[in-house]
Amino acid sequence: MQPMKLYFDVRDVFRAPRLALSGKKIIVFIQANLFGYFVYWTLNYLGAMINGMSFSDAWLLYGLYPCLLTIESLSLLPCVLYWIGVVFWFFAISLGSTAVSRITYRQLKGDEFYSGSDAWSYVKRHWHPIIYSSISLLLILVFLFFIAALLALIGKIPYLGEFLFVLPYLLYFFGSVFTIYTGIVFLVSLIYTPSIVATYEEDTMGTVWHNFSITWSQPWRMLSYYVVLLPLIIIGSYIFSLFWIGGYDLINSVFGHDWFMGTKLMNIVGWASQVVHPEAICSLIGNSCSICSVCSTGCLSCGSILPASAVNLTGTEQVASFIMVIFLFLVMASAVSYTMSIFSVGHTLMFIIFKNRTDNDNILEKNDEDDIEDENDDVLANEDADEDSDNKEKSN
Repeated sequence: MQPMKLYFDVRDVFRAPRLALSGKKIIVFIQANLFGYFVYWTLNYLGAMINGMSFSDAWLLYGLYPCLLTIESLSLLPCVLYWIGVVFWFFAISLGSTAVSRITYRQLKGDEFYSGSDAWSYVKRHWHPIIYSSISLLLILVFLFFIAALLALIGKIPYLGEFLFVLPYLLYFFGSVFTIYTGIVFLVSLIYTPSIVATYEEDTMGTVWHNFSITWSQPWRMLSYYVVLLPLIIIGSYIFSLFWIGGYDLINSVFGHDWFMGTKLMNIVGWASQVVHPEAICSLIGNSCSICSVCSTGCLSCGSILPASAVNLTGTEQVASFIMVIFLFLVMASAVSYTMSIFSVGHTLMFIIFKNRTDNDNILEKNDEDDIEDENDDVLANEDADEDSDNKEKSN
């Protein structure tokens, strides 16, 4: 098992779309997204019903893409449920990103047979730093703001407060700069923690330290690499979606011909595509943000929606349409998951490059826990083989 040869510079980032185009990586992200989406969807509809909206009205308004922020005069509990759903979905994606980063890391080490189940088993053993490192940095920020508020209250003391503010002002100044730096590290940790945990097998404190380290030592390389990675994500996901849309349109063209299914296909696929196509959420993004209007226009034209030729579907057509919704939703989720896969693979490559540039450390050459486990299995297998041979000799 020989590691893949890397240049340890920006040229390696160009490998991200190709390495991300892997069935097991896309499936891992589909699993993570569906799990997080289910919890998000459930909490949003629960919040809508708590806010006085019936499920049928909420379904007509949101369908598969609920967003409670569009409801005016939202009460506290539905708002809390919404943000719990958002945070849960984010951490589900982070766990999936760690699994994909682990698969990529093992692939770069030469292990092409590392499976998605192996990656999820690794995540089950190392999920703590994925979640706790970001929480730790957030708690550090909260503590710093609490200290600042406490010192500001002390500054209100008559006569003495003015001097308690002025004399340690330089301390306040550098503490403020450190707070800004910690905020930047917190944002970096949301992106790089899955790659750090997947490749370096760090605990929570080690992960926090690595986030501080790469933010301090590689800021310009980090920013400049995004000039390469972000266009690769856009181009790669666009080409991937074109193939998916082409397959979808080809099926509709052939099966929807008057000689074949015709009206029946228009009923089934037309109803299903209207349910699955994210027209409402794309319109919402485009209307709420002028910068995103171009993106929403592209989203609305990403696939043709077949109009249902009849308002009322037959019983079998209704059942088939529900099944079609599931399949179309999975197809759309796979396109989103490939985009996330490029993002995850790209950051895995970037972190490996950063460690090599900073510490002259090629982490692809070090033994990880899977290598040690494989060596132990080989030793046990050899011992069992020796015992079997000894028993055969004794029996003879």
